[in-house]
Amino acid sequence: MIYEIRWHGRAGQGIITASRLLAEAALLEGKRAQAFPEFGAERLGAPVNGFTRIADEPIDIHSQIYEPDAVVVIDPSVYRIVDVKSGLKEGGFFIANTKENPEGLKRLLALEKAKVGTIDAVKIAQDIFKRPIYNTTMIGALLKAVPIVSMESVIKATLKRFPGAIGERNIEAIKRSYEEVVITP
Repeated sequence: MIYEIRWHGRAGQGIITASRLLAEAALLEGKRAQAFPEFGAERLGAPVNGFTRIADEPIDIHSQIYEPDAVVVIDPSVYRIVDVKSGLKEGGFFIANTKENPEGLKRLLALEKAKVGTIDAVKIAQDIFKRPIYNTTMIGALLKAVPIVSMESVIKATLKRFPGAIGERNIEAIKRSYEEVVITP
């Protein structure tokens, strides 16, 4: 079985990095993985998508993800311009960076057939980084909803990508969002 995740945000918010860190964590566990972005000649701040596929067997698909098992929205302002829930599988997970509670977001976006998780990644980023860095925070929220890889593997992949103090802050953000995300039953 292939598990597919689509990431939504804006150029410069680390969509590609988040997708790759999750794929790297899967590779550390001996799984197969793909991570790639969708963008053209966008400018900083333009909406972008990222994609992650994780499987136990070889992955023969080499296209965008049209029917994701999970959607992660790093920047909620893209709701107004992109159909972020497009193709989300019934019973799939929708994880968003918002102060909204999951039930309210579920109603707002008509996600009645999905499980919804919300996390105030802005607050966590301000507390830990003192800047708007939400991508690794959203990985922690996703892991709580969908334990497709272990926290240990995500930590290893993150420290490999971000050694030293910045890596430690990213780990703190991942762990905190894992604990603070609120998910509908």
